[in-house]
Amino acid sequence: MSYQSSLKKSNNNKENNKSEREKGRNISSLFLLASFFKPYYLNLILASLVLILTAGISLTFPIAIRRVVDGFFSNSTSLMDYYFAAAFGLASLLAIGTALRFYLVTRLGERVVADIRKALFNKVISMSPGFYERLLTGEILSRITTDTTLILSVVSSSVSLALRNFLLLIGGLFFMFLTSIKLSIMVLLLVPIMVVPILAMGRRLRKLSRESQSRIADSSGMASEMLLASSTIQAFNYVKNARNNFSDIIDKSFFIAKKRILVRSIITALIIFVVFVGIVAVLWVGARDVRLGIISPGYLVQFVIYSGFVAGAVAALSEIFGELQRAAGATDRIIEILKSQDPVKQLQNIKYIDRKNEILIDFKNVTFSYPSRPNEIVFNDLNFFIGEGNTLALVGPSGAGKSSIFQILLRFYDFTKGSVKIAGLSIKEIDTQTLRDLFAFVPQEPAIFANSVLENIRFGRPDANNKEVEEAAKKSAAHEFIMGLPEGYDTFVGERGVLLSVGEKQRIAIARAFLRSSPILLLDEPTASLDAESEGLIQRALKNLSKSKTVIVIAHRLSTVKKADKILVLEKGNIVSEGTHAELIKKNGTYAKLARLQFLTN
Repeated sequence: MSYQSSLKKSNNNKENNKSEREKGRNISSLFLLASFFKPYYLNLILASLVLILTAGISLTFPIAIRRVVDGFFSNSTSLMDYYFAAAFGLASLLAIGTALRFYLVTRLGERVVADIRKALFNKVISMSPGFYERLLTGEILSRITTDTTLILSVVSSSVSLALRNFLLLIGGLFFMFLTSIKLSIMVLLLVPIMVVPILAMGRRLRKLSRESQSRIADSSGMASEMLLASSTIQAFNYVKNARNNFSDIIDKSFFIAKKRILVRSIITALIIFVVFVGIVAVLWVGARDVRLGIISPGYLVQFVIYSGFVAGAVAALSEIFGELQRAAGATDRIIEILKSQDPVKQLQNIKYIDRKNEILIDFKNVTFSYPSRPNEIVFNDLNFFIGEGNTLALVGPSGAGKSSIFQILLRFYDFTKGSVKIAGLSIKEIDTQTLRDLFAFVPQEPAIFANSVLENIRFGRPDANNKEVEEAAKKSAAHEFIMGLPEGYDTFVGERGVLLSVGEKQRIAIARAFLRSSPILLLDEPTASLDAESEGLIQRALKNLSKSKTVIVIAHRLSTVKKADKILVLEKGNIVSEGTHAELIKKNGTYAKLARLQFLTN
């Protein structure tokens, strides 16, 4: 199946799951972000007061201008000078108020969006792996960056402008009626012509806006995945295919954006046409009233300015409405993440392990399948026990369920039936943070961060000092190669540790485990991809690390598990044999066959 087909299937599933929620969705979605404004209500109130003040000043301008215009026809120059001075004062207040409004609103927008980004990251970073089975990492990054940028535009600009123009619209209409009821009625007859198409096309615009954001997220997800596998893509000469796949997604995104732009352009063109036709009509009728002496030239100028305020406000609101539609779609996507439930449920009455108690691990009748594949049973009625300070090895072919045992112990996934206990407590009753503090995990492919060697090791215990980090590196046989790096422990290792060899990455992962000093050690194929020399170094490091710890190790290389207290041989989620290395060799079963293949029959 192609990337596009998989992506389309994924999107279809997501859309089907959200079909009910899509109904009736509108810009009211933005109010779902109200909780993020609560800590800054004083800033919000002050910005609102300044907004009302500047709108009020703007609405007094036409009156001052009317006085100035009519002053040309009077003999009092001092009165005209007074009105000019008043207009100058109002302009100064408007400039100061507008600048203050811009500062307060923009600062508030930046602060709120920063909080939203932190809330999103805090949410997704704590979600168990099951959550990521339905969302690409790039799509989540798109929601944290692109969607929040849209909201920033709305909060720091669009909402403020919308409120200001709404006040100008209401105030302008009020003063228009005070100036001339006849001309005001003429203007109001044009309003339905503008409002009806806006409402009619708004729903279409909102749908296109959300679809456009989804396409952007798809492109981010694909780009992230492809860039992380760039060396593999180049090695298989898949560059052209990758370019074509990405180009297809970008073109589809552009096509949706083009339709969205077309809808907004039609709305804008219609509004501008109606506004200018209305102004011409009002000027024509108003000029006739001036000639007949019904109103003064100043009143006509005042009315035209107020009608300009109203027309400009309607045009601005229609433009802002489009931005609000886009932001509403982005808000829906953000709220969807914030309201997501972790597949691994935490009980209300959690318990804490007393480390003074014996750390025993007990699996009883455990049945498990991954949430994305509920019909594929990984193991059924799995039973085993490991005492404190013992080493348990898990051996078997790929897909036998070995790594799934680690996934359950760390509560990345919940099992369906049975019980898993540590120190006599069910792991479902234990606080997940407390539970994971019990483990030091050395994966087959350790995660190395784009940071220094020092900080990568300190990842095991962030409060460790430099001396403790160095001591952990020495125990893991990593100190020597680290000192050979250009800047020693301060050497930057590149994204995903690209500047380190596989063995060096593995020793850094083991150094983390030493530094963490947890009572249970989980080793997932720690020497699978290493040469003989690196394997020897790491096995000696692991021997030191395993002292006084409870160890569960997964291995295909049986040399790693020869001295284990107990070895479980798994096939298709079932324990087919168990015992020590010597006992399993005598049984002449699957383990003995693997041992002969690896020349480990003694």
